[in-house]
Amino acid sequence: MPCVTRNEEVAGLKGAEIITEYLIRERVPYVVGLCGHGDLGLLDALYDRQGEITTLSVHHESAAGFIADAYYRLRHEPLATFTSCGPGTANLPVALGSALMDSSAFLAITGNVPTTQFNRAPFQETGRHFQADVPSVLRPYVKRSYQATRASQLPLMLRQAFATMLGGRPGPVHLDVPLDVFVETSDEPVPDPGAWRRGISKHAAAAAADIDAILDLLLTAERPVIVAGYGVQNADAAAGLWAFAAAAGIPVASSPLGKSVGDPGSPLFLGATGRNGTYQANHATRSADVILALGTRFDDRSTSSWLPGYTYSIPPTRLIQIDIDPNELGRNYPVVLGLVASPKDVLAQLSDVVAARSAAGDPAARPDASVRRHWLADISGWRGEWEKHVTPNRSSDARPLRPERVLADLRAVLPADGILLSDVGVHHNWIVQEWPAGGPGSLLQSWGFASMGFGMAGVLGARLAAPDRPAVAVVGDGCFLMLPSVVSTAVEYDMPAVWLVWNNGGYISIRDQQRGYFGPGRDLATSFQRAVKGDSEEGMGRWAGGGEPYSPDFAAMARSMGAQGLTVTSPGDLGDALQTALDSGVPTVVDVTVDANIAPPAAGTWALDPLPHPEPTFGWPDT
Repeated sequence: MPCVTRNEEVAGLKGAEIITEYLIRERVPYVVGLCGHGDLGLLDALYDRQGEITTLSVHHESAAGFIADAYYRLRHEPLATFTSCGPGTANLPVALGSALMDSSAFLAITGNVPTTQFNRAPFQETGRHFQADVPSVLRPYVKRSYQATRASQLPLMLRQAFATMLGGRPGPVHLDVPLDVFVETSDEPVPDPGAWRRGISKHAAAAAADIDAILDLLLTAERPVIVAGYGVQNADAAAGLWAFAAAAGIPVASSPLGKSVGDPGSPLFLGATGRNGTYQANHATRSADVILALGTRFDDRSTSSWLPGYTYSIPPTRLIQIDIDPNELGRNYPVVLGLVASPKDVLAQLSDVVAARSAAGDPAARPDASVRRHWLADISGWRGEWEKHVTPNRSSDARPLRPERVLADLRAVLPADGILLSDVGVHHNWIVQEWPAGGPGSLLQSWGFASMGFGMAGVLGARLAAPDRPAVAVVGDGCFLMLPSVVSTAVEYDMPAVWLVWNNGGYISIRDQQRGYFGPGRDLATSFQRAVKGDSEEGMGRWAGGGEPYSPDFAAMARSMGAQGLTVTSPGDLGDALQTALDSGVPTVVDVTVDANIAPPAAGTWALDPLPHPEPTFGWPDT
């Protein structure tokens, strides 16, 4: 194939120009990634269209994926990422897995070696057993993987990629493009996205008979509960959820990932279920006689690992499950009624029919129906027991700071429309339990894949998606050390993100599991400490644990990158430091020393078979 340069007169468009044109037609505002020789052609095409689509450069490829993931969660509009051959793309699966498991979407464009060099083991070719095999690397983490070997294939692949990303249950899609395909030309026309998708309805409603059956089960139940998952947020169905719950007088629990659709001001909202959920949520769901589950997949951490009687008792509890993904229906619990449908459409149908029944004089359709009055009183009592137990710690003056105090002070200064991003670690467990979310999109988490780095980099995606809303990432000290380069990116692009570093001296959630499962003193490689060199005749000797605690100066690290850095060791200083960070208008790292020896009270459990599961520490017969 003859070499094609930018200055030659050629017919048609280069492959990279086709990609760029299609992204612009899809109204993709940002392409985020890291350069390499494999994506040179794409960057050249993006250079010519800088006024129509913005290219952002990061310092680690996973950061690009996390930024795109968080952006989609807030706007339900995908971005594109770009990475280069070999190690560049190999850094991406941790972010793709986060997006896939949590039903988020972006287009991952990967540059590859030229097709003319396939199977010759050129620099950074992936695949000793099959040529240029990037799709096999990413396939487990995406809804679909495409590999273009000719520029003429790109228009069809791009059109199908966006349809796949956004259709049904959202998820990331991969497009692999060899270097020569970026610069090869094609006369194949670039599709108009609207012409292909404008006429496809997103509605997925239920049959009238199924709506009647759902209401018959719910309104005659003595102890009904609605469980709202992240699918409610993805369907923009939070308003419909609360309209129906209020009209029918049915309490609502959430999955941990779906917590931001909850209304903390409503007496009907119970909080999240599972190991780090609330007592009232777990006690209500395990005591319910009918559960309506909306857009939740009943994973192990939200269900106490499916152990009967801890979070759920299905059966005998009768389960109605609504999900846009048919694979989730009956996956982990049997259903009396399962529907492939949109939670938004079903909730609207339920509200219409319950209103009609109430108008017709059906006493069971009233929110104050006597059949549910005692149930709501029981729940109110459980909530009171839980709040009595947890509330005093939110104002504790203990040093190091108690976790509850950290979150209470952050909630006090973060505006109602502020966005909290949780990274992965013990602080994530505390946030699931303690954080009163402020509505859809106010709390972002990596739940299913639990990718460390999501909050660290995702806060930049939140700032891009909602520039008028403050965004704070709560990240562990271990996570900050994994991906500190995102602070530099924030400085480069003048994005006033805030990172609260939960500085507790290690990977404490795993340290606590070591101690719990294998006994006190048996933790290894989970606390940050200076190693002690033992006696050995071999090499440098053996390293033993037990040395002095080690912690970098995270505030100084931030300042070295051009950001603001603040350090908090006293509870009385935390609120002012957080307010300073939010008011500053510059990227800011707030390093907070948090007590590592306080675990969240457990109203559920989590089993790692065959290890014995721990019993709940609150509201359980033996506690």
